[in-house]
Amino acid sequence: MTTFTGELDELTGFLKRSAFDRAFKDALETAAEQEHILSLGFMDIDFMKGLNEKYGHQIGDEVLKKVAAAISRFAGEEAVVSRYGGEEFTILFLGLEREQAFLRLERIREAMDEVHEFEAKTSKANLKATLSAGVAAYPTDGQTEAEVLRRADQALYRAKATGRNKVCMSQEERMRTKTTHYTLTQLERLHRLSQEEGVGEAVFLREALDDLLIKYRVSEIES
Repeated sequence: MTTFTGELDELTGFLKRSAFDRAFKDALETAAEQEHILSLGFMDIDFMKGLNEKYGHQIGDEVLKKVAAAISRFAGEEAVVSRYGGEEFTILFLGLEREQAFLRLERIREAMDEVHEFEAKTSKANLKATLSAGVAAYPTDGQTEAEVLRRADQALYRAKATGRNKVCMSQEERMRTKTTHYTLTQLERLHRLSQEEGVGEAVFLREALDDLLIKYRVSEIES
């Protein structure tokens, strides 16, 4: 992954939030000057508070390390990653469209779905730690750091509101007045990407159903 100067989180080795914010600002300015694209993923460990309470913080730390390992493996060499909060990660995908970043996040999510054993110095636990994520892109979803981050955060909220353990894309440019659905061009692009990356089309089409669920159901989300 791309290295930026700044303070690093001791547990994961990723940038701390303040350093990532500076890196994000610089990357966005460069993208604007050179007319490049970039995407931002906002990823969260589901029910992390409950995991810490049930298994202890040592196991909680092991969960964070496993997530960090999955991100390092699948985010890509150009990705810029931070531990944005306690159980939150941001991943900046330089030069990638939203759908391409979606595939990277989906691989990270699937990797954690396969991990069931966590071992610390004095404890061991068999559990399933799942991930929810949202992704938005510049300039598709916003022109500033705040706009892109907000769109990614909204997509993350939608992932949690519709069942967790999934990745959702920003709804920008996927909605028409009073309806929520994919356009033909977007379906064709997603079909091509699914074939190239070996990810089932159902993963993408699931998003359309999620949009309808979040539109007609309002619920409080537990971290």
